[in-house]
Parts: sequence; structure tokens; C-alpha cells
Amino acid sequence: MLSNLIRFDTTNPPGNERGAILWIKDLFERYGLEGRLYGRDEMRPNLIVRIPGRGNSQPIMVYGHVDVVPVEGQRWSVSPFSGEVRDGFVWGRGALDMKGPLAMYISALMNVFQRGQLSGDVLFVALSDEEGGGDYGARFLVENHPEIFEGIRYAIGEFGGFSIDVMGRRFYPVMVSEKQISWMRLTFRGQGGHGSMRHVDTAAYRAARALVALHERSLPVHISPVVRKMFSDMASHLPFSASVLLRGLLNPSLTDFILSRMGEAGRTFYPLFHNIANPTVLQGGSKINVIPSEVHVDIDGRLLPGMTPEDLIEELRGVIPVDFHAEVMRYDPYPADVDWGLFDRLKESLEGVDIDGKVIPLLLSGVTDGRFFKRLGIQTYGFTPMKLPPDFKFTRLIHAEDERIPVDALDFGVEVLTRFFSSGW
Repeated sequence: MLSNLIRFDTTNPPGNERGAILWIKDLFERYGLEGRLYGRDEMRPNLIVRIPGRGNSQPIMVYGHVDVVPVEGQRWSVSPFSGEVRDGFVWGRGALDMKGPLAMYISALMNVFQRGQLSGDVLFVALSDEEGGGDYGARFLVENHPEIFEGIRYAIGEFGGFSIDVMGRRFYPVMVSEKQISWMRLTFRGQGGHGSMRHVDTAAYRAARALVALHERSLPVHISPVVRKMFSDMASHLPFSASVLLRGLLNPSLTDFILSRMGEAGRTFYPLFHNIANPTVLQGGSKINVIPSEVHVDIDGRLLPGMTPEDLIEELRGVIPVDFHAEVMRYDPYPADVDWGLFDRLKESLEGVDIDGKVIPLLLSGVTDGRFFKRLGIQTYGFTPMKLPPDFKFTRLIHAEDERIPVDALDFGVEVLTRFFSSGW
């Protein structure tokens, strides 16, 4: 199933998700389950399938996206849209993000549905355009067809439940919250004029000082409730010395010092304690012999849950040593509250399959379609269970060349999900 999904080139932009969506629709129809298409573009539809269960549990939503990011400029060992199975892996764009998890969801749901063991009704949703911002996918559905989701309180989707090894212990972080997009444009103004003259206080100079400051200085540390629980839970399962180190991260005066000495793990954990502001697009001037009086720097801002763009602008003013004007270009909020009602059932399902693993909550440093469903009061849990080899670079392979997923991880995910869907929630 995963190999077939990978062979649909759903690179976004432009998307062209229709073929993959129709293929999934046909798959469900083979089991007597009718799917409906909703979309603002016929080439970029979204699939809704209602799967009836025994009614012992409340309805739940299971969702994922079929679009993938581009492969241009990458050097692949295989064709990125081949879905080749080799050396114990399924290779191809989307193997991890997120055609692999979609294949796991569908396989587990069909296994349980066929046996008449599905504990409650499931609303299955296959989405377009997650990688492009969700305007054709989750955002479109939430804003134009909210009635589809009536009665849904919990959902599972990307990303979480993949194994990580910390100090010799295996943990499975399950996403319960995510950061917020806060894209903004910083405008720097300065002296303009003729390119043949020396100019000191230019807009380009001010922008350059800002870029250096963002590179060299950290934004303030924040300890959110989810991160506090995440690291406290992790510390409780580790030896004393490692436990002390992780608990030290929860002291804002020590956080950055400890992160700087944790190597790759520190780099991974850093965004969980800070708002992030990365310069991505620079614009200034249109003629080589004219000193521009304005330079624009676009910032990919990622806020901790509950914080606002105004909070980020204030933090930037505390770091950048020159004046600037800030314009918010896009803000997708994600509230700080978490509905923990499904967490223990997911934990039991996963730890029941891997008795040596420990499930912990996760604040995701990226964003998912969950931010749109949150507007309807739906709590998403990132639950794509995968037991991975300790040396498997999961986060580095997402969106990268030679993206692949271990076949064993797919089997593990189906086993955990089958246990969850059949045992009740």
C-alpha cells in the first residue's frame, strides 16, 4: 500500500493529490465503505470516509495528508517516487511524512473493521495541501464544512509515537501540542543614494546587524506545561545523573547552558524551550547602482503555544540592536490548553506492544493540520507509532534525500494501532 501511494507524485506545489485520494477512496469502497470528496479544487480534493464501529466508544477522527515536499536539488539513491523496497526499508518521498503513517492507519482500520472489532465510529480523513499550509485541505474543511466534524472530540494524526533512545532507554513521544506559525516581515530603513558614494547608515547595514544578532543571540527561555511534563516524565525513567541533567533543563537559568552541552539532542530540544525566528527571504533594491532605503527580511517565526506574534516582536526588539518595523504576514494560533482524555489509552496500546518502551508527551516544534481542527475544539494526538533502530535518523530524513521507513516499523505501527482501534478509547 505504501509503495503504491509513493508512486503518486503529489509534490506540493502544485499538489495534484487527486490520483492518490481516488486510489484510497477506491480501496475503502472495496470494503463497502463509501467515501465523499470535498475541495476547493477538483485536482486537490479531500476524502471523508465514515467507518461504523460497535458503538462502545465515542467517535474519533483519524487523518493524514497525501501531499509531499519537492525533491529538487537532492541526490537520491533510488527514484524518489519508486516506492522501492530494499534492505528492509520502503524508499521514497513521503515514506515518513506521511504516506507511511497513512498506510498504517488504513491497514489497521481495515483489519479491525473486517473482524467486526472496531470499538467506535471512525471518521477517516485524507487531506491535501498540508505541506503548503492547508488552505486547500484542513483549513478549507474547517472553514467551509465544520458540520463534518460534529461530535468529534479526539483525533489522531501526525507526528508522534516514534521511538527515540535517551541514555539507553527507549521513549515514544506522543504529540499533544504544537508550536504556532507566525510569519512576519521586518523592514529596515536607512540612508539611500548613489552607489558610487560611501554610505554608512544604510538599510542593508541595519538588516545585516539584525541577521548577525539573530544568529548569535538566543531568544528567552520559556518552560511550557507540556515541556515540563515531557522532561519530568522522561527523567523519572532514567538513572540519577541523567535525571538531574534533564530536570535541570526546566530551570530557565540553566536551560541554554545544558542544551549547549547535549550535542545533537540539545539541538533537537532547543525549539521546545524557545520561540524561533529564522530569516528566510531577503529583499532590497532593484538596481545595482542605487543604495536602497528599505530592506525587507522575512522571518519564519514559530511560537510556543499560547504566545502571540506581539510576544515574538517584543523578544526580537530585545535582541536586534537597530530599529525595525514588523508586519505579521500569517499567524495560525494554537491554544496552550491540552485535553489529556485520550493520552492514557494511547499509552497503554503502545506500551502493551513494546513493554520496554515508555510513552511521554511531546510538544512538536513544527506544525500540523491539527491547528485547524483545534479551532473546532478537537484535540489531536500525534500518533504514528514506529519502533525504529537506535541509529535511524528519523528527523533528519523527513523532507530529505533518501527518505525511507523500516518495514519492521510499519508492521509495528499496524500492530499498535490495531490494538488501539479494537480495545476501545
